[in-house]
Amino acid sequence: MTDPVPSTAPGSDRAPDPSLISYTHIIYALHALSVVIALTSAATVIGSFIFGLPSIVAVVMNYMRRKDAVGTWIDSHFRWQIRTFWGAAWSTLLVGIISAPLVLALGLGIVTFFVGIALISVWLIYRVIRGWLALRDGQPMPA
Repeated sequence: MTDPVPSTAPGSDRAPDPSLISYTHIIYALHALSVVIALTSAATVIGSFIFGLPSIVAVVMNYMRRKDAVGTWIDSHFRWQIRTFWGAAWSTLLVGIISAPLVLALGLGIVTFFVGIALISVWLIYRVIRGWLALRDGQPMPA
């Protein structure tokens, strides 16, 4: 049986350290843990992801080892994870800013807020699953 993780991927200069691949799996696991905590509690997926300790630790871990991933296909996963975290945070803020004044318009802001949060949550779950599956298969993430 061959190892599914290639030594290099298209567009990468060098093979990643195997410990960096394991490290990236841990980061995806922490993000997934945030989602599971939200799905099994009263927390929202987005709230647990942005403000939950597992995802905060995961994004800090990304920044701590980001320079080690440069030039490897793992770098695309680090970018994917960091963009997922900050994309969720900024999107949630935008939904809140748009929804707040709409609350005065017959409560319409409550609807837009919950719909926006639900859509961001689905997007977030998709990105965690897609990224982790690509890592398992040894594939880089799209730019």
